[in-house]
Amino acid sequence: GEAEAHARALLAPIGGVPALAETLRVWLSLHGSWDRTAVALSVHRNTVRQRIARCAALLGADLDDPDVRMELWFALRHLRG
Repeated sequence: GEAEAHARALLAPIGGVPALAETLRVWLSLHGSWDRTAVALSVHRNTVRQRIARCAALLGADLDDPDVRMELWFALRHLRG
């Protein structure tokens, strides 16, 4: 319960936009690869870049920080089940 509440609170800023959450999940799973994420989502790599930048801005997070990436990854995985 507590982990789920934390995950929901952490991801709340992007929760209303499923494309952002899915892009972030795929991007994190592919270790930040713009090209592989674009292929996986069938979108242009610039779309991936824009979505990830939007995620970073909405979350107020430094996505270059591996600890931040790990926390977001676990939150996304926990909510996905």
